[in-house]
Amino acid sequence: MAEAKELLSISDFYAEKTLFITGATGFLGKIVIEKLLRSCPLVKKIYVLARSRRGVNPQQRIDHLLDSAVFDKVRDMGGDWRSKIIPVKGDIAEENLGMSDEDWQTIQENVEVVFHSAATVRFDEDLKDAMSLNLYGTQNIIKLCRGIKRLEVLLHVSTAYANCDKDSIEERIYPPSVDPDRLASSIGWMDNNMVNSLTPHLIGNRPNTYTFTKSLAEHVLLQEADNFPIAIFRPSIIGAAWKEPCEGWVDNFNGPSGLFVAAGKGMLRSMIGDFNALADIIPVDFSANMMLAIAWHRVVKRHTTIPIYHLTTGMLNGCTWGNVCLILRNHFQTYPFEGVFRRPNFSFESRKLMHYYWCYISHKIPAFIADITSFCAGQRPVMNKLYMKLERATRSLIYFTSRGWQFSMDNYHGLIQDMSPQDRETFNFDVEKMDWDTYLVRFVLGLKKYLLKEDLANLPVAQSRIRRLRNIRWTAYFCLFLFGSWLVIKRFPAAQTAWTQCLTGVHRLSLALEPFKLSN
Repeated sequence: MAEAKELLSISDFYAEKTLFITGATGFLGKIVIEKLLRSCPLVKKIYVLARSRRGVNPQQRIDHLLDSAVFDKVRDMGGDWRSKIIPVKGDIAEENLGMSDEDWQTIQENVEVVFHSAATVRFDEDLKDAMSLNLYGTQNIIKLCRGIKRLEVLLHVSTAYANCDKDSIEERIYPPSVDPDRLASSIGWMDNNMVNSLTPHLIGNRPNTYTFTKSLAEHVLLQEADNFPIAIFRPSIIGAAWKEPCEGWVDNFNGPSGLFVAAGKGMLRSMIGDFNALADIIPVDFSANMMLAIAWHRVVKRHTTIPIYHLTTGMLNGCTWGNVCLILRNHFQTYPFEGVFRRPNFSFESRKLMHYYWCYISHKIPAFIADITSFCAGQRPVMNKLYMKLERATRSLIYFTSRGWQFSMDNYHGLIQDMSPQDRETFNFDVEKMDWDTYLVRFVLGLKKYLLKEDLANLPVAQSRIRRLRNIRWTAYFCLFLFGSWLVIKRFPAAQTAWTQCLTGVHRLSLALEPFKLSN
C-alpha cells in the first residue's frame, strides 16, 4: 500500500482531498490556495479560517481575495472553482478557534489535510500578543486536529529563524528555554507593561518575540507527535514570487519588500549590516510549492518522527547583502520607482559610527530640508515622521542583515529526490537553479506593478527624474567646489597666485594647440 502511495503524483494526492487552511488571506496563504486550485484542480474542498475585519465579514473577505489578480490564471481555466473555497468564521487566537460548534464538527468529519500558517509576523509584537497568535493559536489547532477522524497530516509553517540563537541549525526541534505551559500560566495575570519589562530576559539571545514564540510552538507540536502525523516547514525570509502566479508578485511591505521600496525611493541610504552576510530570501511561490510537496511527502513516506524541512538559499545558492545592494542599484537605474525622493544609493555599513554619520548626512539633513521646504510652501511636513518610521522598521531587520546561519538541508534534498521529474517542474522550489540577478529584477518590477501600482508605461518619466536628480547632484558638487575654491583663494594669497598661474597655463596651452586644430 505504501509503495502504491509513493507512485502518486502530488496533484493526484490532493485529488478529492478536503483541506483546512489558516492564514489563507496572508501573503503565503494566498499563493498556496491559488497553486492548489491551478495545479491540483481535482481538490475537493478548501476550508479557510477567516475573521471579520474592519466591518468586512469572512465571506466578503474571501470573495475579495478570489476576485484579485492573484487568481487570474485560475479564472482562465474556467470551471466552478470558487465553490471549492469555503470560508469558516473564526479567530486563531480564540478558544476553539472562535468557530461555531457546527463548523468545528464539519471540519473534524471531513478534512484530511491541515495547513497551519496563520501567525503574527510583526517582529516588534508584544509578547502577550505574539503568544496569543503563535503559541495559543497552535495549541488550538492541535485541539482541533485531535478530533479530525481522517487526518493524514498537519503541516505547521514555522520559520528557519525559530532557533536563530544558534549558528548551526539542524532539522530537529530544540528544547525551549522556558516551558510553554508554565510561561503561559505565569504571564496570564500580568499586564502588558509587566510582561514587556520581563520580555528581554525571557527571549534571551533571540532578537524578538516572533522567533521566540515560533520556537515554543514547535515544542508544543513535539508533545503531540504520537497522536497524529505532523510535519514542520521552516522557510527563511519570504519575498516576491519567482514565477507564479506571475513573476515578481508581492502584496505587502514586510521584510525585504519594505526595505527595497525605501531604498528604491532614495529614502534609505544606509543601514547597519554585514556586506558579506548572506541574504537568505526565498520566493513566495517556492514556499507554497514546498508546502504542498511536504504534506504529500509526510503521508507517502510515513515518518515515525516529526520531519522538519528547511527552505533556505544560503547553503545552496547564497547571495550576500552586498551583492544584493549592487544588483538592486543597477535595476533601480533601469526601472526606477516614480516620485523618488533622492537618487537610489543604498548600502550596508557594519561600523555603527559610520552608519550614524551617514544617517545624519543622508537621512536627517535631507528630511529637515524637505520639511522646511514643505512648510514654506504651505504643505504639511512629513519627511521626518517617515524617517522615524523607517528607522523603527529597519532596526528590526538589523539582526538578520548582520549575521549568517548554517541550515541542515537533508530533508530538503530527500524531498526533491522523491519527487518525479514532472512534479519537480510543476511544484518547483529548487533554489539551486534560481538566478539572483533575474530574481531581483523581477522583485523590483513586482514592487512597481503590484505593490506601488505603478504603470510601466510611465517608466520614461521616472527615468527622466533619476537623470534630473543626478544632474542636480553634480551641479551642487560643482558649486560647492567653486565656493570652496573661492574661500581658499580669498584666504590664502599664495593659492590665488597658483590659481592664476594655472589658468594662464591652460590658456597658453590652448593657444599652442590652435594650429593643430586648424590643420585638421
